[in-house]
Amino acid sequence: MNMSAELFGQIDQIMQALKQEKAENEQQLEAFRIRYVGSKNIIKALFGEIKNVENDRKKEFGQRLNELKQAAENRFEELKTLIENAQSGNNKPDIDLTAPAGDLKTGARHPVSIVMQRIIRIFERIGFSVAEEREIEDDWHNFTAMNTPEDHPARDMQDTFYLKDSSNLLLRTHTSSVQARVMTTQKPPIRIIAPGRVYRNETISSRSHCQFHQIEGLYIDKKVSFADLKQTLLYFAREMYGPDTEIRLRPSYFPFTEPSAEMDVYWGLKNEDDYRITKGTGWLEILGCGMVDPQVLLNCGIDPEEYSGFAFGMGIERQAMLQYKITDIRQIFENDLRFLRQFSGII
Repeated sequence: MNMSAELFGQIDQIMQALKQEKAENEQQLEAFRIRYVGSKNIIKALFGEIKNVENDRKKEFGQRLNELKQAAENRFEELKTLIENAQSGNNKPDIDLTAPAGDLKTGARHPVSIVMQRIIRIFERIGFSVAEEREIEDDWHNFTAMNTPEDHPARDMQDTFYLKDSSNLLLRTHTSSVQARVMTTQKPPIRIIAPGRVYRNETISSRSHCQFHQIEGLYIDKKVSFADLKQTLLYFAREMYGPDTEIRLRPSYFPFTEPSAEMDVYWGLKNEDDYRITKGTGWLEILGCGMVDPQVLLNCGIDPEEYSGFAFGMGIERQAMLQYKITDIRQIFENDLRFLRQFSGII
């Protein structure tokens, strides 16, 4: 018998011996470990014999040795598990099935969810229904239908996440795209709010994030006026912030409304925090709004000579931060249980 055949035979003998090995206690397990997987085990010595194997069989010899080594380690773990199970079974305490169960920790609603549901309930009480749509949107519904010119900065890649290898699909930058889809598929009167997550390519900081939530509202019917918009938003503000809340509307610009306005609520100047968040004015910007631009109605197949409407939109994170004195928007997205448990019991 040549050297290679003898070495292959030793591998077979050790493999057969492994299958027969047993260990009924820790002493026998330790003896197994020393013999087969320890630092000076019998398998390790065979690795030093690879130089004596013919060149055309070295690869096979190495593979067989690795299989043997793995088999030894697996057998050791099997024996170890059997011994541990036997020991735990012998020491297993009796279970008192009549004992009361331990306390179960209940979850907490997320602050964004709390504020969003509160806003939804306010508008549902005056006839608005919830409309939801896709987060991956096309350019037409996200921009063009909303009267956003081709050269508008919002179309720039610095602000919008476009899908790879697509110039038409993107992550929606606002829930106005939901309004576009509703207007193109439903006939007036339309009275909806569109809550959802939106995305913008912005630097993450304590005050801004690349993802956030919005609720936008849309009301289209015959003879809808700016006075209807103002009274709707005044009702919302007083339901949200208290019955004595004051609001003001400042002229602004949005491509999909004309005239447009920013709405502020009077937050007050009761303490240092109030001075900081209102920049010493006492007024706090809450949302943007305006009358739906007639061109938007035309884009969506609605006759602006017969119908008019108003729209508004607000960020949820900002209102959550105001309601619960959250100073860093990043806390809202980090899923830190210490932060989230503060909202237990809030509905």
